[in-house]
Amino acid sequence: MGLYDMPINNLNKLIASGAVQATEVVEDVFDRIEQVEGKVRAYLTLNKEAALQQARRIDEQVAHGEEIDPLAGVPVALKDNICTKGLRTTCASRFLESFQPPYDATVVERLRARGAVILGKTNMDEFAMGSSCENSAFFPTHNPWDLQRVPGGSSGGSAAAVAAGEAVYALGSDTGGSVRQPAALCGVVGMKPTYGFVSRFGVVAFASSLDQIGPVTRNVQDCALVMNAICGRDPLDSTSADIAPPDFTSFLTGNVKGLRLGVPKEYFAAGTDPAVADAVRAAVDKLCELGAVAEECSLPHTEYGLSAYYIIATAEASSNLARYDGVCYGRRDEVRADLLEMYLHTRKNGFGPEVKRRIMLGTYALGSGYYEAYYLKAQKVRTLIRRDFEQAFQKYDVLVAPTSPTTAFKIGERTEDLLAMYMTDVCTLPVNLAGLPGISIPCGFKDGLPIGLQLIGRQFDDGRLLQAAYAFEQNTDFHQRRPQLDGTGR
Repeated sequence: MGLYDMPINNLNKLIASGAVQATEVVEDVFDRIEQVEGKVRAYLTLNKEAALQQARRIDEQVAHGEEIDPLAGVPVALKDNICTKGLRTTCASRFLESFQPPYDATVVERLRARGAVILGKTNMDEFAMGSSCENSAFFPTHNPWDLQRVPGGSSGGSAAAVAAGEAVYALGSDTGGSVRQPAALCGVVGMKPTYGFVSRFGVVAFASSLDQIGPVTRNVQDCALVMNAICGRDPLDSTSADIAPPDFTSFLTGNVKGLRLGVPKEYFAAGTDPAVADAVRAAVDKLCELGAVAEECSLPHTEYGLSAYYIIATAEASSNLARYDGVCYGRRDEVRADLLEMYLHTRKNGFGPEVKRRIMLGTYALGSGYYEAYYLKAQKVRTLIRRDFEQAFQKYDVLVAPTSPTTAFKIGERTEDLLAMYMTDVCTLPVNLAGLPGISIPCGFKDGLPIGLQLIGRQFDDGRLLQAAYAFEQNTDFHQRRPQLDGTGR
């Protein structure tokens, strides 16, 4: 096992003890990137010189006998919609191809304060709009388990980087499943915290009432460590919850005795691969062996979630992306006859097809005469979905479901079938509509491709999800398997 393949806790102990230098770790990860990045294509921007400078600072602290944070010296990759001061942030869009933010996102500030080493920015679907990482304006990312398949999206670059050993952990954003779904397809852990638990300040907005930053890691303990770093009140984000987060590692007891699990039947509907359903049910059985109790339950309005989501998300996208006009920052088309023509050509040439599609859908839904028929009705459906969850959590502690109805599909397979592509997130997007926490962990394989188990919890009960996920992980070996990108098991 190389340094690049070790979990956060192990690396940090080696660095803190002086057994390994942080610079050695960073060099090893960049060696791995050089080895496999041409196949995976997880990164849009690399940050090697600055990463080594930060690593050297950590080594100096250790040499002077100073205590270091659990994340200090450990390399992290950031999704390219998270602002990084002086480091290119493109959202995988031609519109922001040369944009260098003048400030760091709050999550980046918090990671830097703990001594984290930023490797670079990962590929994604443009403006986080997609489920396969094929909508990037630059190139698609490939799934490390099968290079002919997608890694999921929109945080596909983050998940692929962690799975391939090109980062020890990563951050992504989750608007309708964009952390959990790629984590499932790439065989890693991905968590969407409760809405408001993690600051969105400095994260380029897609749909503001749905977006949430979350960690992508190799195991549940790493996920808890990252959650400790990024959660907490931020006065710069008006939607940030004034709730003190717990020490999430305290939930990693391995004990789930008496935990009440609900298994929503709607998440096993037509379109779910039988192998995925079997793996998830086997995971439920494993949790029951460990002392949990489970029974089937119902979330009756789940079937309307996809429709409601694609009205609300596109409406908010239409509003948020109106700021990209070629005036203040980002791309500007060559001078035209007048200001309106400049706007039109800048937006036409700056946005990709999927982003344009969603802007048009959202603008239509918000238009005069259609607001009540579409957007307002979708918000009412959202309330019904949230109430379904509230009723379920009166009886159950955790809900269990597939993360994705299928394993990773081939690149190009669904680009012409938009409904099939949108259905990829059918199991994850209700969680965003309700503002709940969700986590995906590996629970099986089909034909060598990972399957994800999704656990859903009450608002701000993120720790209980980590508790259940950790217990399952400690009694299975799915999280220990790695893709063999170079034929040597590396």
